Amino acid sequence: SAHAAGGTAQVRSGGGDAVRGAAGVSRRLRALEREHDARIGVFAYDTGTRRRVLHRADERFPMCSVFKTFAAAAVLRDLDRDGDFLAKRIRYSRQEADDSGYAPVTGRPENIARGMTVGELCGAAVSESDNAAANLLLRELGGPRSITRFCRSVGDDVSRLDRWEPELNSAEPWRVTDTSSPRALGRSYARLVLGDALEPGDRTRLTDWLLANTTNGERFRAGLPADWLLGDKTGAGSYGTNNDAGVAWPPGRAPLVLVVLTTKFEPDAAPDNTLVRRTAELLAEELG
Repeated sequence: SAHAAGGTAQVRSGGGDAVRGAAGVSRRLRALEREHDARIGVFAYDTGTRRRVLHRADERFPMCSVFKTFAAAAVLRDLDRDGDFLAKRIRYSRQEADDSGYAPVTGRPENIARGMTVGELCGAAVSESDNAAANLLLRELGGPRSITRFCRSVGDDVSRLDRWEPELNSAEPWRVTDTSSPRALGRSYARLVLGDALEPGDRTRLTDWLLANTTNGERFRAGLPADWLLGDKTGAGSYGTNNDAGVAWPPGRAPLVLVVLTTKFEPDAAPDNTLVRRTAELLAEELG
């Protein structure tokens, strides 16, 4: 297993150069941590070759908006039957949109006027990272702890959600609430997108929302080759927290599961897109 405390990167493969590769990746990730004054968590897995890159893979990091994929998945698996629930229209107030801290879709006057369907809210939460949409999904599911229960049900004993948007993004280094680990997130995303945790139709729908992501332009999308198909979810918060997690499909190859979680040590540090991009570049080079 990864030496979490030391932050040692590991690359595993059948080849004899895996150890040399791991040392090089580990050195480069530690150099990035020093240069950006940050803590970086990585879980990267090539489902074809079974090579892995691990760095602080079992340390806890704030999840921030990465949880929204779980909210949509829980709605699909536990609440929807044949699209009926996705078609349900949810009414909400301008105040709820404003209070969420980020409402690019739910904040539009026409959406406030007529409400949005659960399916539209799932798309807004996953593809646009709309906070109010996520809160409305949490309300339908029974609150933040429904996400913890959902994660446990797919074999994830680490990820937990305790608060609503936007409070869940406070990201204090000592906090255990609203956190996960790179390994736990990677395994959960793999089970949802590539495994059988969801029915095939639900899996396709969730994957389509991830593929339609609009928030990754300066993060994974900027760091990975342009011809790799990418379905991912970003997240950002206080303490410079900046995350990206998902699945990439290089042309003609088995998919890669990629999780990069980053956080800093000052409350007002800005989320560092360059750090996430550079980490993604390193992983593409290593596993590409």
